[in-house]
Amino acid sequence: MLPESEIDRVLVVSAHPDDADFGAAGTVALFGERGVKVTYLMVTDGDAGGNERTLDNSGMAELRRAEQTAAAKCVGVTDLRFLAYPDGAVVASLELRKAITRVIRQVRPDLVITHHPDRNYQFIAPSHPDHRAVGGSTLDAVYPDARNPYAFPELLLEEGLEAWTAREVWLVGGSTPNHYVDITDVIDRRLAALQSHVSQVAHVEGFADFIKGRSAAWAERAGFAEGRYAEGFQVVATA
Repeated sequence: MLPESEIDRVLVVSAHPDDADFGAAGTVALFGERGVKVTYLMVTDGDAGGNERTLDNSGMAELRRAEQTAAAKCVGVTDLRFLAYPDGAVVASLELRKAITRVIRQVRPDLVITHHPDRNYQFIAPSHPDHRAVGGSTLDAVYPDARNPYAFPELLLEEGLEAWTAREVWLVGGSTPNHYVDITDVIDRRLAALQSHVSQVAHVEGFADFIKGRSAAWAERAGFAEGRYAEGFQVVATA
């Protein structure tokens, strides 16, 4: 794994607003405390999500962008980017790979965090089709696209974006995590970020207890002491 001292920039690529917070808000908060620059890239605006049915898709997209912006502030992230793909209709494509490659070359991250591209048969929620499409496309953008100067040459010729190698990827939502981050000291910030997504979670009774229980289960799986909280990832070396 990359030593912490060699992680200066992180790019989190997610399908919808709130995905980054469900998967890695605590870890992102810890990165921020160490001075690491974190960028969020949301492929969709989440316009097909939520329980507020008085809003049309455009209104929901605007609301969810605002919620994600508020959530990001809770964990110290101010650089947010949205690709505005239609929620629920994301597919792995060259177009999506190019869009993600563009942001990788702009941000030049040491570490990329994204969805696991495989279906999780132990817990179905992370396996939304958009998640799997974004995870697979992000991995393809990391390797080989972003590092290959001959891939999408117009990014260099027209936009001046040089090739870049992201050295590691952390996948969220998979069934085989092999790295756990102790987020006990920032569990309140994780909760604050998630509770900023009012349209998604306000109706869930006992939501805070659910999140704490899930985070405690990750910590137990990691072998941490009782009373600790964690987030889990599958680490993929790319360099």
